[in-house]
Order: sequence, then structure tokens, then C-alpha cells
Amino acid sequence: MASLSAGTTLDGRYVVDRPIARGGMATVYRCVDARLGREVAAKVMHEQFVHDDVFRDRFRREARAMAQLSHPNLVNVYDFSASGGEVFLIMELITGGTLRELLAERGPMPPHAAAAVMRGMLTGLSVAHAKGMVHRDIKPDNVLIDASSRVKLSDFGLVRAAAETPQSTDQIVGTVAYLSPEQVDGSPITAASDVYSAGIVLFELLTGRTPFSGDTPLAHAYARLRADVPAPSSLIAGVPKLFDELVATATARNPRDRFHDASDFLAALDDVARELRLPAYTVPVPRNSAAHRAAEFPTNFGLAAGATASAASAGSARAAQQRLFPGDDAPTRVSPAAARPAQPAPTPSRGQWPAAAPGRGPAPVPAPAPQPRPQRPAGKPVSNRSAIGVALYTVVVIVVVVAVGLGAWWFGSGMYGEIPEIIVPRA
Repeated sequence: MASLSAGTTLDGRYVVDRPIARGGMATVYRCVDARLGREVAAKVMHEQFVHDDVFRDRFRREARAMAQLSHPNLVNVYDFSASGGEVFLIMELITGGTLRELLAERGPMPPHAAAAVMRGMLTGLSVAHAKGMVHRDIKPDNVLIDASSRVKLSDFGLVRAAAETPQSTDQIVGTVAYLSPEQVDGSPITAASDVYSAGIVLFELLTGRTPFSGDTPLAHAYARLRADVPAPSSLIAGVPKLFDELVATATARNPRDRFHDASDFLAALDDVARELRLPAYTVPVPRNSAAHRAAEFPTNFGLAAGATASAASAGSARAAQQRLFPGDDAPTRVSPAAARPAQPAPTPSRGQWPAAAPGRGPAPVPAPAPQPRPQRPAGKPVSNRSAIGVALYTVVVIVVVVAVGLGAWWFGSGMYGEIPEIIVPRA
């Protein structure tokens, strides 16, 4: 799969800087909007899907859906193009990371942290549900955390208007671990389907794992038709029973037994938070996210003026890509495990989560350690004078000293000394 190089211009306006993340359908690049001079994210469809009408329609649907939705808990979309050889979506640049990356860094969340994440996600999802839209792909990968710790819902590529989707097809669409039962068995899909997926996300936030598994993706998908989601407290200590009830209601196998939509789920979550007196909490920004690693490389704003990327700039972008996407041929999405040296999987422990402390500031930056002064090597002293210069300087000094000495003698005794009288006898 070919990647766009630094300096490539999309639609004569958006200049590619470097890649941020990659999925099975598209790659996200950090770009500069040459017209407005701002950084944006370009979600560019992979070239093997450009001429596929199904995928083009999905891209177009995502653009239209997100353009209709405006809320601080949703990722903003600015532009869309399906003309020419590139199909892309221009959207808000998020420099934080994904909820998936945060879970990989810290493991299961305590109740107050999980509530803070779910509150932001459900707030954004409720805006979509109020517009009659069903997201159909709720999962931690599609929940972003920006640099100011705001939770944002993204990736509406599978969104459908509820009225347009009375029944599923024989093709399962979505991510297996988070599918609702009706997405698997072909029952009508409603906002309650997103509620089920959001309940799975809450289960994963509390326990660090998803509830079902299977030897094959199909077996994994069908597992939710035969069993209920277990109580989170049965897998990890410290989960209040009220959270068990939240998960049980959200993930009921019968859609009529669930919360009606995201706003109902959010109201129940707020009731539980008040009952348990959970403190307000600022969701931390992932430190090892792909977006954060991309932000370590400064944007070449000179590209915004339309200048051609230099070889050094292109080399820097290639280096960034290798750092972000080691093993570039693998068509999988970026995850911390793939982008960093292998680390042990997080155990179901909340030790990496600090106690609730809203408004925590960044950790102080330690003062740099004193550096030893460079030592000169022993031996001949270093001088910026040449040997000829030194010799000429010495000769000049000697001449001056001799001249001064002669002058002193002449004026002191030679010129004004007494001359003895000479008497010449007469003949």
C-alpha cells in the first residue's frame, strides 16, 4: 500500500506533513491547510478501495454525518473530497490519543475514571442519537482524548439513519468484540445497539478486557447470543454493585431491556455517580499515543506556502513514518504494542491510576544535570598563531628594544656629553 509523501497536496489546498495512524480502510495524516494556515487531519482512503463504490459511499456517509453534528464531544469535520484519485476527509486534528492507547498504558480504570470517560463518550453519542443516527462502531479505538483531556467520539464511517436501517444484511458490519446481538443475528438496529456496544466499553474500562471470546471471529460474534455479559465485579475487586447494574442493563440481550439511547444511559450513569459520590476527574492524555509521537516532529509550515518539500523534509517524514508504523506493510491499525518495544500486558490492577484529583497539573520538569566542562588533551598548548607570525613578532620586539636603548644613550650621554678641549701647540 502506497503512502503519501511529505509535501503531497490534496485538492490543491491540504499539504501532507506526516502520517498519524493507520486503519484497515484509511490512513490519517497530519496536514497543513494552505488556505487557512492551520493544522488539520486528513483521513485518506487506501488506494485499493478508491474505486469500490461501497467504501466510497461509506466515506461519503461519514463526512455528511459528522458535518451535521457539532459538539465539543465530537470530532469536527471540515471538508470532504471524492474527486480524482484520492478520496479523503478533512477533520479536526487531535494531538492526544485514543482510549485504546490509554487503556494499554494504564490498565483497568477505577470507577471515577471510567465514569468520566463514559460521560464524554455518551454525551457525544447522544447528539448523534438525537439526530436519528446509529453509530454502529462504538469501541475504544473510536474514542479520542484531545490535548486538553476532552473525550471525543469519532469515526462515523458505519453510521446509518435508524429509519434507513430497519434490518441488517447477512454481512456482519462492525468490530467483533463490541457487536450488539442484533448486529449478529440480523434483527433491527436502533440506538439501543450503540447502547450495547457502549456497555461493552464500560465493562472493558472496569476490567481491562472484553467479555466474550471465540476460536474464530464468527464464534466470537455469536457468543453474545448465548450468554450475558458477566458482572465486572466478578473479575476485578473494587467495582461497585451499581456499576454491575449499569453494565447489565446496557448489555441486556433483548434491546427492549436496555437503555433506550445514549441520553438514557448517560442519565443513569450520572445517577450512579451521585449515589456513590464519585469525584469529578480529569481524564489523562495518553503519553505514548501515535498522535503524540507524530507531534514530536515539528510541522514544516513552509509547506503551506506551496513550496516543494526538500529532501531533508521528506527524509524526516520517512523517519517519522518508520517510528510510527514499524513494519509498514502490515495493514493493521496502530496500537502501542505495535509502535513501541514489546511490553507485558497490563494486569487487572488499578495501581497505575492516581486517586481522583481533578485539575492535576503536569509533572514538574526536572532541572538538567550539570554537564562536565570539556577537558583539553594533555600535550602541546593549542594556539591560533602560526610559527612565522611568532618569529616576526619577536624580531619586531627586539628591534624596538634596541632602538629604544640607542635613543636613550644618544640623548642621555652621546648628544649632550662633554667634549674635552683640544689644544694644538703653535709651531
